[in-house]
Amino acid sequence: MHRIEAVLFASARPVSREDLARVVGDVSVDLLVADLSADLVGRAFEIAKVGDGWMMRTRAAYADAIKTAADVNEPLSRLDTFDFAVLSAVAYYQPITRDGLKDLFGKEISRDLIGRLHELGLIGTGPRSPQRGAPYTYVTTEQFLVAFGLESLHDLPDPEMLQDAGIAGQS
Repeated sequence: MHRIEAVLFASARPVSREDLARVVGDVSVDLLVADLSADLVGRAFEIAKVGDGWMMRTRAAYADAIKTAADVNEPLSRLDTFDFAVLSAVAYYQPITRDGLKDLFGKEISRDLIGRLHELGLIGTGPRSPQRGAPYTYVTTEQFLVAFGLESLHDLPDPEMLQDAGIAGQS
């Protein structure tokens, strides 16, 4: 269990079951992770399932304290409202092209905005579109899941729920 704790603590990215199994051998990784999670109850850290792996992270309750005391370069703080809207569109409609985003927003989506989201590791290039010219498509990344504390894209809020709350536009 301590080996898993050390690996998760040292890794900036989620660690897969296969990688953890190489560290602990022929033992149930799931049980060891569950035991470690139980040991961390009441502590400032937790084990989070992200994509196909796990990572250790600070509990959300301590976010303000960290921002106040530490020099944390929060990548999401560099995004404005429209950037978040485009990122959300990529998350919900992926794989999507820039033309697809243009159709959703009614205006051209700049290469700079796409580049900024890509540089932050929140989106990546997906398969080429079967449209004429085979334009690139964009998809969210594992870093997107980490940044928003999601295990998978299935954890995204339901679009209808967002509309009902007045957060998203009406269709």
